[in-house]
Amino acid sequence: MSIYQRILVPVDGSPTSNAGLDEAIRIASVTGAKLRLVHVLDGLVFGLGTETFVGDVLGMLSEAGAQILAQGKARAETSRVATETFITEVFGERVCDVVADQASGWKADLIVIGTHGRRGARRLVMGSDAEQIVRSAPVPVLLVRMPWTKDAQSVEARDNVTAAADRTVGA
Repeated sequence: MSIYQRILVPVDGSPTSNAGLDEAIRIASVTGAKLRLVHVLDGLVFGLGTETFVGDVLGMLSEAGAQILAQGKARAETSRVATETFITEVFGERVCDVVADQASGWKADLIVIGTHGRRGARRLVMGSDAEQIVRSAPVPVLLVRMPWTKDAQSVEARDNVTAAADRTVGA
C-alpha cells in the first residue's frame, strides 16, 4: 500500500492552482491515489451589496466553480486518476479552515496546493492562502510553486513597489 491514497487539491482555475493539480495528478498516477478537488466560494467578499446582486454574483461564481471542478476532474481522469469534487459556499469562514475540515473529514493523506511564492510587500499586504493552509492542515502539505520567468519577476517587482506605495499612502 502506498503512503498516499487520498490527495486533497484546492483549486480555483488559476495557472498556479493548475500547477498544483498537475503535480497531484503526477503523484496519484504513481501511487494509485484518489484525488478530491475542492473549490471554495467566499460569499463574504460580495456581502456588501444588495441581496439580488449578491445572489447574481454568487450564482455566477458557483457556475464558474462547477466548471473549474469539471475541467480539473477531466484533466485527472485523462491520466486515469480517480477523482471526486467538492464545492462549498462560505460566509466569513476562512478558506484554510474549510480545506482543513475537508482534509480531516475525507481522511486525506496529503494536500497539494499551488502557490505564487510571493515575497516582500505583496505577501504582507495580500497574505497567503497557501501559508494559512500549511498552518492549519491536519496532514502534510505539498506546495507547488510556479516556475519563475523574467516576465513574472518584473511583474512581482512592480507589484511589490505598488503594494508598498499603497500601504505608505494609506498609513
